[in-house]
Amino acid sequence: MSDLLSTAFVTVFVATVIAQALPLMLASVGETIGEQAGVLNLGLEGVMLIGAYVAFVTTLTTGNFWFGMLAGAVGGVVANLAMLVLNVWLGLNQIVIGLAVTLIGEGITSVLYLQNYTKSPASLGSQPSMPIPGLSEIPVVGQAVFSQSGIFWVVILITLGLAFAMARTNWGLSTRSAGQKPSSLDAAGGSVMRTRSIAVVLNGALAGMGGAYLALLTTSTFSPMLTNGLGFIAIVITMLSRGRILIVMITSLVYGLAVAIGPALQVSGVSVPADIIKMLPFLIVIVMLIVFARSSVVPPALGAAYSRGAR
Repeated sequence: MSDLLSTAFVTVFVATVIAQALPLMLASVGETIGEQAGVLNLGLEGVMLIGAYVAFVTTLTTGNFWFGMLAGAVGGVVANLAMLVLNVWLGLNQIVIGLAVTLIGEGITSVLYLQNYTKSPASLGSQPSMPIPGLSEIPVVGQAVFSQSGIFWVVILITLGLAFAMARTNWGLSTRSAGQKPSSLDAAGGSVMRTRSIAVVLNGALAGMGGAYLALLTTSTFSPMLTNGLGFIAIVITMLSRGRILIVMITSLVYGLAVAIGPALQVSGVSVPADIIKMLPFLIVIVMLIVFARSSVVPPALGAAYSRGAR
């Protein structure tokens, strides 16, 4: 028990919570923007995997984690082009196309990894860090939070900026109108097509960054099916957050806590089956879904194609 309460252990525990929460938070924020605009992206899992693989290969080639994150965002946007063209522009079924994107993402990344890296598995090595003078010396919190890489702080700023933009700007109002009542946005002179297109591009970029963060900073490598259902958890969290990005951030931290608590129990000497530890994050998500499902609110036009002038 003394080991469990040691400063070193608590520092590692907090850092693990952050590392597990950030990929989910990025994907959930991207899905929140998409769903508020009326686009349901069930291909989030595949988009995250493509972003993760592209980021991994880019970082392995260049040795630069920033280039890897940027490449992951670009990979996510490219992966989401199917959603953009087939769902937003052509009005095809969002559920079918989304599931197809997931299957394609899982298949392509697995094949490419097994073909190129099975014989010589590659790891990215040590992660970059940017200790903040003074704050990084605070016990526990300093090492766990204020010694993170610059990428961590950029992700937090992006998330807070998008939370503000969705709640306080005309763009956020237009995005929510596209999901609530697109005909009203159209009548007011806005473009539903353009608004949803921007939302899908942002959705892909953030989901790709989520996959990139998972590969580069959480695991420092890539493996087939790396996300392990994280994209679907992001969809659940989005639907329970009622479009509020700050709630998405808090819920993602709860998930990170659930993932980190398993190893903590093992270190403390508590005998818990390994299968239970693996199931714990998903069990918590299921419980949250059961408890808060009645209070969840999704945009009325979610998943519905829009045709200008149609009744």
